[in-house]
Amino acid sequence: MATSSPNVRWHPSEFDRQERWEKIGAKGATIWFTGFSGSGKSTVAVQVERLLLEAGQPTYLLDGDNLRMGLNGDLGFSAEDRDENVRRVSEVARLFADAGNVSLVPLVSPYRAARDRAREIHAAADLPFIECFISTPIEVCETRDPKGLYKKARAGEIKGMTGIDDPYEPPENPELVLDTTTGTPVELAQQVIDYLNN
Repeated sequence: MATSSPNVRWHPSEFDRQERWEKIGAKGATIWFTGFSGSGKSTVAVQVERLLLEAGQPTYLLDGDNLRMGLNGDLGFSAEDRDENVRRVSEVARLFADAGNVSLVPLVSPYRAARDRAREIHAAADLPFIECFISTPIEVCETRDPKGLYKKARAGEIKGMTGIDDPYEPPENPELVLDTTTGTPVELAQQVIDYLNN
């Protein structure tokens, strides 16, 4: 886990977390969606976002592609860069959750150790972390291929494609396992909401 920069210290807010959450009438958490490209992570997360906002719960979608257009735009897809991508997103999600938002993180995040570190970052801050494995089979994901990545990987145009020539390590004990071949995005999103509310 990364350490802080030298010669810095945490500057506390005037309000502690509980006071902040009471004032906004909401509690924060992070829901981490992991799975192959094309599994439906973002599609389900968007529906979770809609349901939460309709219920008055502040939430924010920290989509992996969106973050690579800014915060993580300097990162590639090597194992080291993927781990750094997860680390940065974990820290941002933690801050959003601390503020009382439900952070929704649809990110391939193929390596178990990096996801475990994301969980540890939240545990150290005493914030809920829900790992949601979108277990859609890779054969289905490859037929969807929304960004054309599988086709490019099969043609040798890109290297390091998760599930093709780079491994995906499924979660061992996720809080939720969802398969987009057995339910609609709205139905699956409702399962996430039900878990969050229990």
